[in-house]
Amino acid sequence: MKGIIFSGMRPTGKLHLGNYLGALENWVKLQKEYSCFFGVVDLHALTTGYNHTEELKENIKEMLIDWFSAGIDPEKSTVLIQSYVPEHAELHLLFSMITPLSWLERNPVLKEQIRDLGLKENIDYGLLGYPVLMASDILIYKSNAVPVGEDQVHHIEIAREIARRFNSLYKNIFPLPEAKLTRISRVPGIDGKRMSKSLKNTISISDPPKIMEQEIKSMITDTQKIKLNDPGHPDICIVFTYQNIFNPDQSREISAGCQSGKLGCVECKKILAKILINKFDGFREKRKYFEKNPKIVQEIVIEGSKKARKIAKKTLEEAKKAMNMNYE
Repeated sequence: MKGIIFSGMRPTGKLHLGNYLGALENWVKLQKEYSCFFGVVDLHALTTGYNHTEELKENIKEMLIDWFSAGIDPEKSTVLIQSYVPEHAELHLLFSMITPLSWLERNPVLKEQIRDLGLKENIDYGLLGYPVLMASDILIYKSNAVPVGEDQVHHIEIAREIARRFNSLYKNIFPLPEAKLTRISRVPGIDGKRMSKSLKNTISISDPPKIMEQEIKSMITDTQKIKLNDPGHPDICIVFTYQNIFNPDQSREISAGCQSGKLGCVECKKILAKILINKFDGFREKRKYFEKNPKIVQEIVIEGSKKARKIAKKTLEEAKKAMNMNYE
């Protein structure tokens, strides 16, 4: 093994293409090279969803089904629920004691969330301290690599700063984790904005073919290409962005057809729909099995959380001893 990886997702239910390309696709590949810990970070979900917890249990189940259907293998990776490993929260508390407020206030991801969620300056402590809890998630397993998109690199830098400060103040316990950038950092939604369930502009990887077709039909295209023979501008078209990602072998031909006016937007969307539907055929079949056997999903994550906790407890004990909090 090259090293240890921790990565997590907030449980928001069934995953969309942004979740898949930004994380899940890469996780499946990394299992062959690293000792992986994949966490359902339900505590993080409370930072913006503390008043809508009635959907949390169902969202966790649906997300885990997507993970296992896409190829996350519990024989190769440890799958855990963050709140089932309370050591995450305790290490977070210790880290919060040594983290300057200025590190958190200049976080660009926080500023983006405030804007997108309409929070203005009315933010809670949990959201402000999100990167500290994330540092705890990563460092409690002594992870030295974290697969992230470009928008999360700043969080990894904060984790590195916290680890560096702890090691300097007390004892050299924690590695400085490196950000391992995903192939596709951001996928636009069907309206061209950031893909997000809150914006209702997503395509779920578990969507039935007919639903996927409808979503692709509604995608915004080049506004200057109105009729079939009008020359298009693929570089500013969301549909072509998807063609580049999911249909690279034909993208050059599609680009030429679009620019010449020979390929219309309707036909381009049909090509994309066929590619996406075929790509997730196998996934949908596997998903049916886990949907019929939810107890298997539950057993996997409970056992994974127990395994993770043994490792987390050992790291926490080391940290507390280094801070002279072991009085025995």
